[in-house]
Amino acid sequence: MTNPSKQNYKLTQTMLRIKDPSTAIPFYRDVLGMILLDQYDFESMGFSLYFLAYEDALIGEPPAPGPDRVAWVFSQVASIELTHNWGTESDESFTGYHSGNGELKGFGHIGITVPDVYAACARFDELGVDYVKRPDDGSMKGLAFIKDPDGYWIEVLSTQGISDIISMNAATARG
Repeated sequence: MTNPSKQNYKLTQTMLRIKDPSTAIPFYRDVLGMILLDQYDFESMGFSLYFLAYEDALIGEPPAPGPDRVAWVFSQVASIELTHNWGTESDESFTGYHSGNGELKGFGHIGITVPDVYAACARFDELGVDYVKRPDDGSMKGLAFIKDPDGYWIEVLSTQGISDIISMNAATARG
């Protein structure tokens, strides 16, 4: 039973810091197929926010720019918020952000589902995407990990494929 005090909570976005929007936005748009919902520039603080999501997951139609559009963007579920601190794209001494998967592990990855992991990876190969794990590498077959331009990991799986993997390999607590 849902606790009424938490009834309207929902996960709306995951924020990733990016070095250069001219490479990150095309990756999420053209490689992963997301659409740019909106961009907010904070001139006095020197940063921009870019919100992207999958079109078929959007709630409602986007209003015209303004307060209603902001409310609409922040009401979406499962969006990506890319944060760009101005100047990092041209700072040769800037080495990037910690992806969470090197030393001092922390954040691990975001995940997307696709109808066919192998077909998606064939397309990623054509686009020159960097891999952490190809679908048949390692002991977990049928899922892949790719990297975005900032080195963040993205798990690529199919819902049927991950259901099969978990059913065969994981002990599930049942209450």
